[in-house]
Amino acid sequence: MNTNKLQVFVISQQSLFRQGIEHSLSGTEDIEISGTAEVNDGVLAAVDNLPPDVALIDTDGPSESVLTLARRIKQHSPNIAIIMLASNPNDAELFQVLKAQAAAYLSKEITGDELVSIVRRAARGEHPINESLTARPKVAEQVLHQFQELSWRSEAETFISPLTVRETEILNYIAQGYLNKQIAIKLGISEQTIKNHVTSILRKLNANVRTEAVVVAIKQGLISIS
Repeated sequence: MNTNKLQVFVISQQSLFRQGIEHSLSGTEDIEISGTAEVNDGVLAAVDNLPPDVALIDTDGPSESVLTLARRIKQHSPNIAIIMLASNPNDAELFQVLKAQAAAYLSKEITGDELVSIVRRAARGEHPINESLTARPKVAEQVLHQFQELSWRSEAETFISPLTVRETEILNYIAQGYLNKQIAIKLGISEQTIKNHVTSILRKLNANVRTEAVVVAIKQGLISIS
């Protein structure tokens, strides 16, 4: 195993799917398949033995088992980025995938080049799944509702303060999955300045995390939905 390459572990009930992913990624210089497995109790041990940077999980199995496995991997190894692939992506499953803290939720119609790009982004700590939120306002509403149920906030605390033009610009980048460092480069300002803006955005939107800020902004019409 080449430790200089991004390590990807593929999990699917279908051997043909596992082989297809291996084939798609095999010609990529910076990515290596560290292992493959079916959805079973032995997966966690296999992942723990050689922790990958990214776990690719096929959702076309027993849905509860697949989602439970994704949650268990994140609980056991929070640094592993989870990418879920589905034959028929839908809002209900996207909501569950978000709850499992996946970095991305993709259609199996994705091309090999697109998959390589998402694997690299997820390994860097990005969350391309935020782009699914901006494209699916109903799911954003569900996520927001869940956040609000989990938050101990009064009616007075749900007041939304207006964002500045710069904050709105930064929030749009966050919704697209950009990291602070990448936003700083895009805007030509320091990463610390971006961090300060993000802190202000979270405070103004009464949000605890970036994903919550995105869904609040979508509901309030503060950022555009493509």
